[in-house]
Amino acid sequence: MVDRADRFIEVSLDKRGVSCTAKLLDDLAPITCEAVWNALPLGGDVYHAKYARNEIYALVPPFAPEEPPLENPTITPIPGDLCYFTFTDTQLGTRSYGYETDAKHQGRRQVVDLALFYERNNLLINGDAGWVPGIVWGTVVDGLDRMAEACQDLWRAGALGESLNFRRA
Repeated sequence: MVDRADRFIEVSLDKRGVSCTAKLLDDLAPITCEAVWNALPLGGDVYHAKYARNEIYALVPPFAPEEPPLENPTITPIPGDLCYFTFTDTQLGTRSYGYETDAKHQGRRQVVDLALFYERNNLLINGDAGWVPGIVWGTVVDGLDRMAEACQDLWRAGALGESLNFRRA
């Protein structure tokens, strides 16, 4: 792999006016990092994960020329991890997930989940599907404390009208 300078992105909850800075893990997930970097900016309605515990995420249309392999996988993300998941429409079709019928991802055959984990004790297991490994492609290097506080507020006050966005820093 070509040696390159570190790449950074801003992850933000725009309505709350909160952001953090993350470093791409080009050495551990080069294919995923390249796909994300080339597609930036990305974002959408934010959701708080019901199953994983301390996770917020946005569902976006597929953007990689070819779906990244499961590089740098985890089922136990730590605070500051940015993870990439791919789901099919049937995987997210169960009413128990709580997506409204007019959610922007409805009707897509495939959707990409870009997630931020903001606190400890996460476990990627789903009652419908079992283990759900994700690709760790970035790590927050500045502002995780502010973002975690906003994520807790999102959990308590609600996510409607809020967006999670990923931009080049």
